[in-house]
Amino acid sequence: MTATAINDNTSEAIEKLPTGIASFDVIAKGGLPKNRTTLVSGTAGSGKTVFAVQFLASGISDYNENGVFVTFEESASDIRENMQSFGWNLPQWEKEGRFAFVDASPDPHIDTIESGNFDLGALLARVENAVKKVKATRVSVDSLGAVFSQFSDQSIVRRELFRIASALKSMGVTAVMTAERTDDYGPVARFGVEEFIADNVMILRNALEDENRRRTIEILKFRGTDHQKGEYPFTIIPNGGMIVIPLSAIQLRQKSSDVRISSGNAELDEMCGGGFFRDSVILVSGATGTGKTLTVTQFLEGGAKNGERCLLLAFEESREQLFRNASGWGVDFDRMERDGMLRVICDYPEVVGLEDWLVTIQSIIEEFKPKRVALDSLSALERVGTIKAFREFVIGITSFIKHQEITGLFTSTTASLMGGTSITETHISTLTDSIILLRYVEMFGEMKRGLTVLKMRGSIHDKRIREFSIDHDGMHLGRPFRNITGILSGAPVHISPGDIERIWSSFDAEKGRSSRTGDTADVSTERRKGVDRRRSS
Repeated sequence: MTATAINDNTSEAIEKLPTGIASFDVIAKGGLPKNRTTLVSGTAGSGKTVFAVQFLASGISDYNENGVFVTFEESASDIRENMQSFGWNLPQWEKEGRFAFVDASPDPHIDTIESGNFDLGALLARVENAVKKVKATRVSVDSLGAVFSQFSDQSIVRRELFRIASALKSMGVTAVMTAERTDDYGPVARFGVEEFIADNVMILRNALEDENRRRTIEILKFRGTDHQKGEYPFTIIPNGGMIVIPLSAIQLRQKSSDVRISSGNAELDEMCGGGFFRDSVILVSGATGTGKTLTVTQFLEGGAKNGERCLLLAFEESREQLFRNASGWGVDFDRMERDGMLRVICDYPEVVGLEDWLVTIQSIIEEFKPKRVALDSLSALERVGTIKAFREFVIGITSFIKHQEITGLFTSTTASLMGGTSITETHISTLTDSIILLRYVEMFGEMKRGLTVLKMRGSIHDKRIREFSIDHDGMHLGRPFRNITGILSGAPVHISPGDIERIWSSFDAEKGRSSRTGDTADVSTERRKGVDRRRSS
């Protein structure tokens, strides 16, 4: 054989078969290797059977490729009934000759006794007959453990597994075989040989993390072809089946707009340099009662006045309470809803997991097509899952709305009444374009509220901390705080004009010493102007 021929053979790519589970095909980089066998291993409740059936159902509905399902565990009638909730009409496809069952599930009235050599020849003949009958190109086998758990000789198990894989390959089908494992992070499969027989191995997990179940999928190996590495969260939903959340596929290719939109408050717009950018994500952080929900309300009202559809996702207050509060500030949510400019979704975050919330929110956005989305509050969602799951949720939702060129406003509650940081801020601050801080300020025995624009990507903004008040007309920004330090840290301290003079004199003296020693200490023009303003006040 010539060198050219060798190079041609080795460069030949393995063809991928799209599963029809679009989110999975992203991490599989195109789907499952065609005409090969993939082992799907997982603990109880991890979604093995759902994946096996969905692989066949998507083939029929999306690609006109017929399928055969071989069941060793559940009866065919049980599977038909269980899969109805996902919208897969297996009986109808059977009548049309597009889907076939090979039912090898055990008879509960007959005891199985191991004796002599075990042979799957008769079963494989039934599978081959079903494949030919419906002209199937996809086969799912569920599950290997159910048939081999009764045999103690591992050599028999290995031999018959190899025989199944070889037979499926000779039929020219792309196959999925499921297998059980006893530990989410233990051996790949029960017998310790399954992963060596199959060309490809995937692991489904249903791990318990901080009292919450979290499903993940990992492609352990695809022989001769590439795939995304690591674990990826997924969820299983009615009328949808498995949906993987492929965070690694998120790319920083969002569009950026110079168009400004109103926050709903003219004074806040002025502080932000003319309003928010259209495709930005804004974080409003503050303690309870500082005005976060009011900021959300004005943001939504500003959108409705501009003819923009708005979506409010509320996880801390009921619908009636939100509408009552809005009315108290002069905002008519009822009218906005009737005009089709507002949709309000209220629920406790604990009703489903973070992965389910992400998929649900994306579905609502795609259906309603809002231009503004407000989420009040992220802090409520923190308690639903682990820190890792929460950060993945934040990455997923911010990336999604930015790709849709939607303006997003999220609120976060600080643990300290006077301010300070929160876990939420830690996980979302780098992902947001703007951060607005709302703080309580104690002055001479009286509680006041302060607002500052901490961050505004791509725009100049007012960096001062301004006092604001709330009345029946909403939020009103006043003068900046003077002679107060430590507001953002949660420990405000009043400083007299004389103290300010001494501080800056000490600073000037230090600057002079640095200049004499050759250090490059300098004070910007803006900072010197600030000194002059403080001295004049």
